[in-house]
Amino acid sequence: MRGQPLTMAELSRPESLRLLDQVPIGRIVYTVRALPAIVPVSHLVDNGMVVVRTHVGAECAGSVVAYQADELVLGQSAVSWTVTVTGVARRVLDPEEIAAYEARLTPLVAAEGVETIRIYPEIVTGYRLVADTAV
Repeated sequence: MRGQPLTMAELSRPESLRLLDQVPIGRIVYTVRALPAIVPVSHLVDNGMVVVRTHVGAECAGSVVAYQADELVLGQSAVSWTVTVTGVARRVLDPEEIAAYEARLTPLVAAEGVETIRIYPEIVTGYRLVADTAV
């Protein structure tokens, strides 16, 4: 990457979730046998919670996970941002809720065993990346 480094301006929780809802794909971070695993997935934000439909749902359910999405555009720092949500992932079990999410959210990967997972955010951190005029 060439040019000046960027600085991070912290975003509020509502602004972070609003931005997260504007992009369709992020990464879920979870553990497999105590080792970190990261998988790209599609998502939506519903009532302040992140919902994903993924084939790794069984491995995530009941665990603390992180979810990150961003929009990084080199040379246009005004639109660059990153958001990370950390919280417990729980399976969505209600058939009506599952059907509603299936209608709105297609899994990124076509695989067996797709589950609908809701992440209950405990920590939401967001940063807008801006040009550092001091550098």
